[in-house]
Amino acid sequence: MTTRIADDPAVDVRASSAGEDAERDRFVRGHPRGTVFHLAGWRRAVERAHGHGPRDLLARRSGALAGVLPLMRCAGILPFAAADLVSVPYGVYGGPIGDSEDVQRALIAAAIALGRRERAGRVEFRCVEDPHAEGLAPSALYATFVRDLPTAVGDVMTRMPKRARAEVRKAIEQHGLELAEGPRFLPDLARLFGESKQRLGSPGLPLGWFEALAAELGDGAVCHAAVRRGEVVAATMSFVFRETLTFYYIGTTAEANRTFNATNFLTTRLQEWGVGRGLARFDLSRSRVGTGSFSFKEHQGFVPAPLAYRFALLSKRDLPALTPSNPRTKILRDTWTRMPGWVARSLSARLSRYLP
Repeated sequence: MTTRIADDPAVDVRASSAGEDAERDRFVRGHPRGTVFHLAGWRRAVERAHGHGPRDLLARRSGALAGVLPLMRCAGILPFAAADLVSVPYGVYGGPIGDSEDVQRALIAAAIALGRRERAGRVEFRCVEDPHAEGLAPSALYATFVRDLPTAVGDVMTRMPKRARAEVRKAIEQHGLELAEGPRFLPDLARLFGESKQRLGSPGLPLGWFEALAAELGDGAVCHAAVRRGEVVAATMSFVFRETLTFYYIGTTAEANRTFNATNFLTTRLQEWGVGRGLARFDLSRSRVGTGSFSFKEHQGFVPAPLAYRFALLSKRDLPALTPSNPRTKILRDTWTRMPGWVARSLSARLSRYLP
């Protein structure tokens, strides 16, 4: 597939191939808006764990790579429901990156044209910034939280709000939480993430997904745990991309935050971990506006920045509505929280591919 830009006949957009992954990753790592979610390894992990079909697009100018749009086809849960094209599934950032706005708009246009040919329901672009493309429906559901790291480890605590700082000290001094690191915590992460999501009324993610990310991203995926007297009370997976550490997945026991302030502890210790490795930024990732997660991140001293998610509505004429804030899903959420844990784990392994 080739889509040419009308005012630049030397530029074309076409489907990416696996043989171009290394070149694509070099472009992503060198682009100011490139993220871990734009890397080919993220696509391979999604294919491996969830079975979604790759639809990545590349833009070239006179043969040289000029833009990347990570894109995957994600099937609907109902047998005859239209699939969506998503940039990118299981990621919070996506959308096109290019060496000009024309290239980025051409990638969007090509994705929409592909969506129409494949009779997709929607094409979703999880952009950080407005791509300034016409005909896209905006969503103001999410904000992200990023700030610069200090140069000294000790400054992480001193710049925190007073109450948050006190909670971290209590976690360390009274509850004895310690930070541990290593891939051995992947099973703990999958188990605790599933338990956390069930308490919220949502499916978790299978161990195979976390294993796929660790395998594909290598040193770029890091696991940590909050350990108390030998027990893992919380586990995380973070991503290192260029100079940024993104605190992404976390799973906790029921009492980890209620009693031990484990998420406060981990948020602080991970910032210190990043400073110790010379990283410059800490990304606390996205939250839905108005939720407890959103408030927690503000409580930690982070300032929200709205995310510019955009949708091309094709056969589906509405924005996605399967969110915890949707009252129409309350019965499903309440039912999920009451399920036996083994049932929720089994169903999560099947349902997670339909919740990208």
